Amino acid sequence: MQTTVNGNPGTTKKGNLTPRNTNWKPPACWYEPKYTPKELKSMIEGFEDIEFMGIGPMIAGAFKGIFQTEKYDDYNMEKQGKGQFWVSVVNENRKDEPEAMSCDNPPFWVDEGATPNEPLAVSTRILAEYAYDKLPVPDTDITMNPAGKQTVNLDTWVWLDKAKFQPVSVTASLPGTGLSATTTAKPVALTIEPGTADAELHPSSGECRFAKDGSIGTPYTNDKKNQTPPCGVTYLRATNKTGPHPLKATLAWEISWSSSTGEGGDLPTGTFGATTNVTVGEVQSINR
Repeated sequence: MQTTVNGNPGTTKKGNLTPRNTNWKPPACWYEPKYTPKELKSMIEGFEDIEFMGIGPMIAGAFKGIFQTEKYDDYNMEKQGKGQFWVSVVNENRKDEPEAMSCDNPPFWVDEGATPNEPLAVSTRILAEYAYDKLPVPDTDITMNPAGKQTVNLDTWVWLDKAKFQPVSVTASLPGTGLSATTTAKPVALTIEPGTADAELHPSSGECRFAKDGSIGTPYTNDKKNQTPPCGVTYLRATNKTGPHPLKATLAWEISWSSSTGEGGDLPTGTFGATTNVTVGEVQSINR
């Protein structure tokens, strides 16, 4: 399987989005076409040359018991060019998860143009879900004013650099099949968690939505000193006794997909966040 990042995502972090729907995950494994009869026979016969503790001949013997029987009649050689053997593939991002062991069938034959009777056979949706794991979203780096140490009862303005947070997409394709799917992530909202109950959020929900121009939050300027920030927080108690507050900023990304077969739709919203330690001082007011 091949993946391609579309466009220029700029400075990005290669991490996984976390689905908000905790009951959903991208696939841990699937089956895809891999070997012609000649290729499979050559690979299995190659095991016989592995001498370590007799493991090679043992593996070769086990496979020959499958592919030299009446079921396949010498690896289906009479069907060379008319189909392929499908094999299990594990998603490298999820190889340590129990679900990665779900694709435990040996290679099986599928005629050219036929649809396997197997729920985990690769499809455009599986390609789209695999691409979900490959989306290179940026770090959720927020800008704050005041920068650095905050002050009790003084509004902290929070915003994102709109040039950095743009839609990003990944296309996953399976060479030789014509199957491909493109999964697109679009940033939609920033959620702020101040790290303490002694704080007021702006807006009160803590969720700052993206504006039509792609911005989220408003950069602070001196003419705004008497305004309430559209996105921000006001700390009500100093941290001299408690230590810094872990302010968490989590960006939500809406996910959609399209494919070479015309299929498409939505996938679960993903999130990606970062935490900033915020120190709050006792001073009640300052001039910016």
